Amino acid sequence: MVRGNSGNEARNPLTPAEFAAIGDGHIAYVKPILSQDLNALFPEAPELEPGLELFALLGADGVPIVVADTREALIESAREHELVTVSLH
Repeated sequence: MVRGNSGNEARNPLTPAEFAAIGDGHIAYVKPILSQDLNALFPEAPELEPGLELFALLGADGVPIVVADTREALIESAREHELVTVSLH
């Protein structure tokens, strides 16, 4: 967030909580993950063989929503829940 309207004034960045609140309930992001990292985000998920490429949908605040084996399936799930998706690189 820029405070003031001059290019010479100091900028005060958003706090992590302010940044997450911007998209709360409206924006989710797609994060590619590997199967060995699945349980860190989704502790209740079953153990999978390592090395599988998965995709996680996380809320703007970083809360895990759902995981899928294809990006397309995740995008469709987000649409069904009226979430706008962005990719995380």
